[in-house]
Amino acid sequence: MNPAHRLAVCAAVVAGAALSPVAVAAAAVTVPFQIPPAPFGNPNGSFDVLPIRCAAVVGEQPGEVTITGGLAGGWGCMLSSEVLWLNLSTGASGSARLSDGLNGIPAAATLQTGAGQVAVTVLPATGGTTVPGVATFLVP
Repeated sequence: MNPAHRLAVCAAVVAGAALSPVAVAAAAVTVPFQIPPAPFGNPNGSFDVLPIRCAAVVGEQPGEVTITGGLAGGWGCMLSSEVLWLNLSTGASGSARLSDGLNGIPAAATLQTGAGQVAVTVLPATGGTTVPGVATFLVP
């Protein structure tokens, strides 16, 4: 390959790299957390009441987090629970309610938190002795 041909190939590669759109696909990250039912003061649950598994899914959309179940298919979090959130980076806050799980659709709530370090608290809709589920995570 002569020097002129090498220079032309290098120039084409550099020009192609500069002109092509950059597409970086960010993978969604799942952050699991639980709501310990604490029957009789036992934070690990019992044989009849297991810990409730929830998850925060971040990275699907910028500035957005989805609270859902941490088990297969998005199940596991309590239906119709209240979700309180606080963006620790910006001070923004809000609340939402998990869906009711009707028609085979698991409970979920999508929060528009904005980018930053976010803390969420899930308060079970049912009464009884429970400890709220708490998680913090970075929302891109």
